[in-house]
Amino acid sequence: MTSEGSGRILDPRVLRAIAHPVRNRILTELSATGPMRAADLARVLDVPANQASFHLRQLAKYGLIEEAPEEARDQRDRVWRTTGETLSVSVGEMEAQPGGKAAARVFMRQAAALAHQVVDAAYGDDRTPGQHRATMETAVRFTKEEAVAFSEELGDLLHRWSERNRGRGDGRITYLVHAMVLPHPDLRHERVAEDDGGS
Repeated sequence: MTSEGSGRILDPRVLRAIAHPVRNRILTELSATGPMRAADLARVLDVPANQASFHLRQLAKYGLIEEAPEEARDQRDRVWRTTGETLSVSVGEMEAQPGGKAAARVFMRQAAALAHQVVDAAYGDDRTPGQHRATMETAVRFTKEEAVAFSEELGDLLHRWSERNRGRGDGRITYLVHAMVLPHPDLRHERVAEDDGGS
């Protein structure tokens, strides 16, 4: 499961659960849209309703989503929402858990596949009228501490917009903001001197 109150995923079984592309997409949609029924998710994701229901039950089993009874029309109506926690994964911590290395490999493989899909969509030829698309790439000089601070500021900005528009319709669709902050790939093996004399 996640550690209590933190949203940090420490259980390899949970990591495997969210590594599944449909479950990952369900979590994304619930986070952006707010409470939804299986039938609504099935329509948005273009999957059978029984498949959406199965994956919802699996996510609920691991405490990643919960029912929202106040949104239901009657006792038979099941509406789902995220638990409200921002989920995070420390691959290093996960690999230290029993069965963690295998789960981390599955998760990283799926994350890489999604990243490739996002890049293909961003630079592809599909330009649907009425939709916006933007790619941003900027080189910035950071210390490790500055990179962490920048990442936190960017995360706060995305969180504010997500909270502001969750549950709002009026022509809104789900956009994916995929940001990466990492040393330039050409410099990934370069070590930083502990004391460079301020130069």
